[in-house]
Amino acid sequence: MARIKYYYDTETCKYERVKQTKWDVTFNVLGYVVVTLLFSFGLLALFGDLFESPKFARLAKENRELKENIALMNKKMDENEGYLQALAHKDDNVYRKIFEAEPIPETIRKGGVGGVQRFRSLLEADLEQEEMIINTFERIQALRRKMFIQTKSYDEIMDLAKKKEQMWASIPAIQPVNNTEMKRLSSGYGIRMHPIMKRRIMHHGLDYSAKRGTPIYATGDGVVKKVKYYPGGYGRVVEIDHGFGFETRYAHMQMYIVKRGQKVKRGECIGYVGNTGRSTAPHLHYEVRKNGKTVDPIHYIFQGISDEEYAELVRLASQDNQSLS
Repeated sequence: MARIKYYYDTETCKYERVKQTKWDVTFNVLGYVVVTLLFSFGLLALFGDLFESPKFARLAKENRELKENIALMNKKMDENEGYLQALAHKDDNVYRKIFEAEPIPETIRKGGVGGVQRFRSLLEADLEQEEMIINTFERIQALRRKMFIQTKSYDEIMDLAKKKEQMWASIPAIQPVNNTEMKRLSSGYGIRMHPIMKRRIMHHGLDYSAKRGTPIYATGDGVVKKVKYYPGGYGRVVEIDHGFGFETRYAHMQMYIVKRGQKVKRGECIGYVGNTGRSTAPHLHYEVRKNGKTVDPIHYIFQGISDEEYAELVRLASQDNQSLS
């Protein structure tokens, strides 16, 4: 029930009832409303500080879980980067050395990360966890790039592995004549006395003494590069290109049974021992070239002989004697 207000009228000496206008009522109502709203807002602020609303609590929980998941993601990336670094180390220092391939340059492995600015532009500038999200995105992009580079590297290693079998078959790895008793090797690679010029000069191969007509074998798979006769030098010669930088030469032959461009296999007969060209006795002069330069053939003989037999070959080849051509 509304309270009725009176005032004392001095002229009439009576209490008269206070008459309120519509504006008075309006202002009174507005005053009550403003006070009520202010009080309500104060209670809400106090309640919000003391008690979380269900929505706020849910958002706070989601934010905590987001931070925990991002932290866990970064921890997993640390582990994966460690695994990837170990693979890269094996790749450069084991696999690529086995296949004689150059290591991947560090500048490529640590190349820049693209797309970060584009991703940053998609985020709100005032996002509270912006830097955390950007950093995580950068790490993901860097990890993806490293994985892509490593995958390409392993593709290359696989190609090299497929060629490795072919390379092992192509390397000149056996003796060019039958030498089971290890007595045919008469002169080794190096400075030797020349039997005709009677002075010490470089001898670029191995001399195997043998009877005329003794079979000569290709020491590795390859393609016959040259079949030629040099009357004043090597005599009848066969040269084989084995690929991978290897070539072999077989000189002073009595005859050859292969032709230029013909593919041969390791152990296949290509001709017979003779005494043609500038030679003092029937023998085979055998050379190995690697990338265009002669090398000591004794270092490439590793098939068909034991360790003891190889040691005997090395001993015979190291003797400072006279060559046969």
